[in-house]
Amino acid sequence: MTIPPTLGLVLAGGLARRMGGGDKARIRIGGATILQRVLARLKSQCSRVIINANGDPARFADAGRPVVADSVPGFAGPLAGILAGLDWAAANAPDCEWMVSAPGDCPFLPSDLAARLHAARIAAEAPLASARSGQQIHPVVGLWRLSLREDLRRALVEEDLRKIDLWTARHGVAIADWSDQPIDPFFNVNTPDDAARAETFANRYPEA
Repeated sequence: MTIPPTLGLVLAGGLARRMGGGDKARIRIGGATILQRVLARLKSQCSRVIINANGDPARFADAGRPVVADSVPGFAGPLAGILAGLDWAAANAPDCEWMVSAPGDCPFLPSDLAARLHAARIAAEAPLASARSGQQIHPVVGLWRLSLREDLRRALVEEDLRKIDLWTARHGVAIADWSDQPIDPFFNVNTPDDAARAETFANRYPEA
């Protein structure tokens, strides 16, 4: 399907505590960093792609993408990254009424992510969509409508809301389904064991 102009947002603000610190997005899987794999997948589907990360943005300079930090202080979680992306789109990509988000630790994102999320929200007549693989919903892998950004800001700043699904439920969220076999497309790397499994998957299924 032809999708409307859509911004891609990579959420790369995790602290990687279970990996011993550092940026998980820098882990190499199948000959490329996870960040490179995520950017490549989103670039083929989105009008523009940006990175949400806190701290020194220069550490992502080699990615050649704008890096935006949370505008809500105190590491308010993924919703703060979503808001930062929506704010950037409003200021810099006025043609984009939609944004697709994905975490920077998922090396096997599907090539039809944006299209299937859009199809789901159209079918459900909803302003938001989330991905599901198998029986697991992945709220950070989602489609967001720019017109909801001020409501999201109020929820974060005035209500101190942190759970994605509590906020999306207020507006209506469609679910787009993917199989989790032979690889879960939203498999995320949190530990050294996860990284080893991902490398095995990448070698076995190089097209993933």
